[in-house]
Amino acid sequence: MLYYIMLFLAFFYFKIARVYKKEEESNFNMNLQNILVFVAIVALLVYGFTHKTWYIVLVASYLFLILASLMVSAVQVGVFIEGKPFVKLSNLYKFMAPMGMLLWFGDIYLWGI
Repeated sequence: MLYYIMLFLAFFYFKIARVYKKEEESNFNMNLQNILVFVAIVALLVYGFTHKTWYIVLVASYLFLILASLMVSAVQVGVFIEGKPFVKLSNLYKFMAPMGMLLWFGDIYLWGI
């Protein structure tokens, strides 16, 4: 179960990172963070293909990709309550670093290092 939660967070992270790259100015720290998270996600996918059935990993990846895309698109369009946005993109940007750390720690736990 942890693997699938981490897989969803991986797709969600990179959907947010893609929006961040389009809308904000790129800097060294964010690029370094994205590279480190990319390494963690590659390790996660290698774990999935070596310990899970390959077609289940592909189907779950496809579904999580669609779900993450829809969630980020909903935030971009905006969910408003009484004229104020419920969740802003800046709120999602703040969660990128903790999400990246969670992906790293999840990989370390899954691999048993």
